[in-house]
Amino acid sequence: MIAPLVEVKNIHKRFSGVYALSDVSLSIAPGEIRCLAGENGCGKSSLIKTIAGVYQPDEGQIILNGQMYDNLRPIDAIHEGIQVIYQDFSLFPNLTVAENLAINSQLEQGRKLVNWADMERTAQSALAHIKVDIPLRSRVETLSVANRQLVAIARALLHNAKLVIMDEPTTALTHNEVDSLFEVISELKSEGIATLFVSHKLREVLDISEKLTILRNGRKVSEGETNEYDEASITYHMTGRHISGNQFTFDATDDEIPLLSVDKLGREGAFENVSFNLSSGEIIGITGLLGSGRTEVALTLFGIHPANSGRMLIDGREVLIDSVDAALKAGIAYVPEDRLIEGLFLERSIGDNIIVSILDRIKDRMKFIDFKKASSIIETWIDTLKIATPNSENPAQSLSGGNQQRVVLAKWLAAESRIFILNGPTVGVDVGSKLEIHTRLRELASNGAGIIIMSDDMPEVVQNCNRVFVMHKGQIIREYKDDFVEDQLISEIENLK
Repeated sequence: MIAPLVEVKNIHKRFSGVYALSDVSLSIAPGEIRCLAGENGCGKSSLIKTIAGVYQPDEGQIILNGQMYDNLRPIDAIHEGIQVIYQDFSLFPNLTVAENLAINSQLEQGRKLVNWADMERTAQSALAHIKVDIPLRSRVETLSVANRQLVAIARALLHNAKLVIMDEPTTALTHNEVDSLFEVISELKSEGIATLFVSHKLREVLDISEKLTILRNGRKVSEGETNEYDEASITYHMTGRHISGNQFTFDATDDEIPLLSVDKLGREGAFENVSFNLSSGEIIGITGLLGSGRTEVALTLFGIHPANSGRMLIDGREVLIDSVDAALKAGIAYVPEDRLIEGLFLERSIGDNIIVSILDRIKDRMKFIDFKKASSIIETWIDTLKIATPNSENPAQSLSGGNQQRVVLAKWLAAESRIFILNGPTVGVDVGSKLEIHTRLRELASNGAGIIIMSDDMPEVVQNCNRVFVMHKGQIIREYKDDFVEDQLISEIENLK
């Protein structure tokens, strides 16, 4: 039997008396590909940081390469071959690929002057190790998310990694980029390097991992060979309940005036000749490869980048959406993919984020904020959307990803918007929160709203949209109605490359 590379036994970790981890044990063998699954707040991050020496457990044992550590420090974990690639990759965006890869080796050698030739040789060797070719002199900030991910992996391997921990590595990757990442992980396995893979995407969990550990409320609730699970059983263990995957349906009326009509809309250099209708009560999807133009369409519909050609009609009347203010007045809401940068004021309170779009409507006759009215609206939407917070005065950054997304929705619901454009509405959101968000979207539609989902999450698109438009190179190339399936959409998109 192969000795474990990493063992954590009966780990307990408390914060302010609240258990983040309770009696959790985990063992990882050399070359093993294991997935750690669970909803936001279940303890995944706490367990990762415990293995990496960032957190000290209150109780339990940590054994790395057969050596027990009573007080594991991050530098100890690194020396034992533990490398963590967090969601932000922890790269220097203003430095080149070569500098990011080789800067540590230059520092370790105590150099006073940089040896550029040696730095590039080190970097090239690191990239060759994972069989990728990325321009060494490109600044990291100019790279795609997939290439930044690969640079982070290459850097980890420079430090003789034995276990690479990847925290949500596929959140912003396309299907092809995910496949490439999985090839790298398989290559690491062939070299005896283990991978601990954290993901909310259950299809990927089943595709890449050999073993699975599931946490819920800080406890390990299930563990075993991945082939013993399917998406339904993983979801049940993560949430404690059975979740149905029923598909959204919508009955169109031929003589109904569309809520939104987009007629030959175009923006120079971004997209052209985009046309579609959206009915009240309908949910449509727009999908395509990264760079297909779908995000640019969303930004134009919301007035951030006004169109150069074509027109938009709401309730049959032509409207000019040439600014965000014009979009808001027309009842259009936009939920961006990057809620942290574009959707929320993270340091402001949850309540402030909910009412920010309706400040003019909650002022009294003296033009001051009516705080009693504001508080009532805030509490109404916190209750309606089940935003998990003990206090609306807490900052938005204190919430999990799923709850942050609900706050963004609450902001637009409070504004009584009628048309919702959602760009990647559940990116980085766990399966339970994803279900809640999808349920709220369907409720919005049933109450007369029109919803556009921009996403490359095929299960999300198939289950929640009655029609789907595929974009490629700035144009809509196909429309699917009612009779589409997930594999059909994936095949369509993959063939566009």
